Amino acid sequence: LGSPQQKPKRLRVLADVSGSMYRFNGVDGRLERSMEAVCMVMEALENYEHKFKYDIVGHSGDGYDIELVRADKVPKNNKQRLKVLKTMHAHAQFCMSGDYTLEGTETSIKELAREEADEHFVVVLSDANLERYGIRPERFAHVLTSDPQVNAFAIFIGSLGDQAERLQKTLPAGRSFVAMDTKQIPQILQQIFTSTMLSSA
Repeated sequence: LGSPQQKPKRLRVLADVSGSMYRFNGVDGRLERSMEAVCMVMEALENYEHKFKYDIVGHSGDGYDIELVRADKVPKNNKQRLKVLKTMHAHAQFCMSGDYTLEGTETSIKELAREEADEHFVVVLSDANLERYGIRPERFAHVLTSDPQVNAFAIFIGSLGDQAERLQKTLPAGRSFVAMDTKQIPQILQQIFTSTMLSSA
């Protein structure tokens, strides 16, 4: 499919570690899902370092560049992966309230666009709680599609009522997914990677 890969694909996962993730985890398990999604990415990409260069950054009311996994220092075993998940959990528990989804997405897209790679991906894990902070879905849509070099997608892993579905309707087709069940996440990631391969083929 497509041309043979010369350089590794570049992936950044932007994980939601905001206070609302911790607060509403009892309602719909959203923080657990975020942690599971991050764990799945780490496990799935183990032994594929030559094909994928990835890092994982957190966003919360404390900021949008919370280092969870560095591209040059990815976890190699369960113990190291668990350490990443514990950091996520502790951060969500103690961080300030607020939302930096937009800034985090925008910064990640700009940073990745500057790197040489076969393809660039930004996957934003979010609990769809943008309205609460007065963030209009159109602005998020604009940011997701701000650089044609970078394939940016949102996976909503938490929702109060139909927030996630409503948000998904306002975003460009195929750029966002709702995963209220962790089992859907590997499928979604696969869809993300194949959709760009097909569109660029």
